[in-house]
Amino acid sequence: MTECSYTFENVLHFYKRLDNMLSKYMVGFELELKIITATLLSEGHVLLNGIPGVGKTALANSLARALGLSFKRIQFTPDLLPSDILGTMVYNQKINDFIFRQGPVFANIVLADEINRANPRTQSALLQAMQERKVSIEGKDYLLPRPFMVIATQNPIEFTGVFPLPEALLDRFMVKIDIPLPSKEQKKEILYRANKLTRPFDEWDIEPIISVDELDCLMQLVYKVNYRSPVQGRPDIVDYIIDLIEATWAHPKVEYGVSPRAGLFTLQLSRALALLDGRNYVLPDDVKIAVLYTFPHRIILKPEARAANVDTKEIINEIIKGVEAPVP
Repeated sequence: MTECSYTFENVLHFYKRLDNMLSKYMVGFELELKIITATLLSEGHVLLNGIPGVGKTALANSLARALGLSFKRIQFTPDLLPSDILGTMVYNQKINDFIFRQGPVFANIVLADEINRANPRTQSALLQAMQERKVSIEGKDYLLPRPFMVIATQNPIEFTGVFPLPEALLDRFMVKIDIPLPSKEQKKEILYRANKLTRPFDEWDIEPIISVDELDCLMQLVYKVNYRSPVQGRPDIVDYIIDLIEATWAHPKVEYGVSPRAGLFTLQLSRALALLDGRNYVLPDDVKIAVLYTFPHRIILKPEARAANVDTKEIINEIIKGVEAPVP
């Protein structure tokens, strides 16, 4: 493993370069870009929730190119098979034996487009890849490239011919990001910029600003971000995250709160967010941002709350206000 040449101070410079490059083409994705980048550095996966045409595919493709990573897009459909994702054994006449032909999952960033349109069997093909960073075919393991991140999209307004993601698969996603509709001014800016462009988004002039080895250095730095209180006996970030988890189980509208895995993801994402801000320590504000993306898709509401269309993000905001944060 390459020795890390980045320091906490110049990570901020890296992220500003990334943000400036993509903001030339993308409009209104400042916070979403930061969360996705932090998730990548945390070795997590992203679920994007939004209607078609808001730029989800362009964002994933552009991020991969700016980071110098390989990118594959899989269009999920009801007839998609697990082998269409993972790969399959094919017969090679030259060697008189079967060889493994890799599927599109063998890329640094894999866009699982409209993942909820595939049947549960095909959806589950991603479980091992997302958890173990490998796939098993015919009793043999094949390692996926590093870094590896699945960015899945789903359309929240489509209910015909879709298969809701089971909790086991939802839990594999570190974060769920709701992509909002752009504002009126943002729509105008999108149309103005599109009129000036003469090439589709996959041909935009986006050059890698970092190598894979340097990106690996940043991923190493995440683990060096401090989350412990310097004062013995004073509550630290872990205590705060545990209190937030306990509060999800105690909320009167929640049937099942979040799991310890949500706590692990929250801690790691908080450290990555601190890193992107050029800090080597986590603040409670980092945790408050992280739980808005790591908690909502893991909470199961009580039937009466679901019937009343209660938004889980509203519950998370209530919990954040009700749980005392540690003093930085």
